[in-house]
Amino acid sequence: MTENTRRDGLVGIGELSRRTGVPVRTLRFYCDEGILEPRRSSGGHRLFDPVTTVDQVLLVRRLRGLGLSLTAIAGVLTDAMSISEAVSAERAALDTELGALRWRRASLVAVEDAAPTRRAARLTLLSSVHDRHAAFDSLVAFWRRLLAPLPSDMFDGFVAMNIPEPPAEPTARQVVAYAELVTVTADPASTRAMSRQLWRPGPADVHDKRVLLTGVAEACGAAGPLVVARVQPRSGAELDQFLAAHAAARRRRDTPRFRQRILHGGNDTDPRIHRYWKLTTEITGETTAGAAHYWLYRALERATKPGASMP
Repeated sequence: MTENTRRDGLVGIGELSRRTGVPVRTLRFYCDEGILEPRRSSGGHRLFDPVTTVDQVLLVRRLRGLGLSLTAIAGVLTDAMSISEAVSAERAALDTELGALRWRRASLVAVEDAAPTRRAARLTLLSSVHDRHAAFDSLVAFWRRLLAPLPSDMFDGFVAMNIPEPPAEPTARQVVAYAELVTVTADPASTRAMSRQLWRPGPADVHDKRVLLTGVAEACGAAGPLVVARVQPRSGAELDQFLAAHAAARRRRDTPRFRQRILHGGNDTDPRIHRYWKLTTEITGETTAGAAHYWLYRALERATKPGASMP
């Protein structure tokens, strides 16, 4: 009795191939990988229920056509996940792959665009952002060390607003800027400069770091719209909030002498700091906390000039 006329209704692998259009070799592979689970005849031949297996094979072929892995397809066939879930997971994986390809392409263009005498240096620079996710993590780690006392929700907000993620569709210029940004934060001198700007001049006399960082972050948030509106640095509620944070954290009063100490205690004009925030702006195209912080510094500078009135 042939495989096409079995009394139990089962069909052999050749007939399954004919009904589905899938080569026998491929069907054997699906069986070996556990995608299809055939029965065995007394002679050891693979047998299939045509009612269910034909639909399964056709579904496997369609999902494979979309690029789904055999693992994902097996999950669909065993009801471990729905087709929608499997397709969504594949789409997410593809998005990740496309993001890596766009980043790689922009990096290649950046090397092509460099002057011949600078290509070796650019290759070295771009090696720091070969893994763009690791590069982003290094920026987060840089700020986590500096802002350790900040509440987690505020730190997450700072990350979202001031630490640029690798652009989804980067230009060559953005990739180079990102690599330079990572290089800046890898320099211990940058850490010292940023730390001095934050603690003015150091954390030794800061009794409550969280109060200071929280208050300064709020002052920068208040000054941000003024920076966007190109308002010249000036005395006002934003500067008062900035100074109040420093005074409260140090358990001091806001006096002319205190203002002078805060003014000259930081490295607000350090080129590394300005380079960091300039690069961040190049990548994001948005105003940063660094720009707001510098606005407050300039406001304090003007407020402490001879003849300036105290609040």
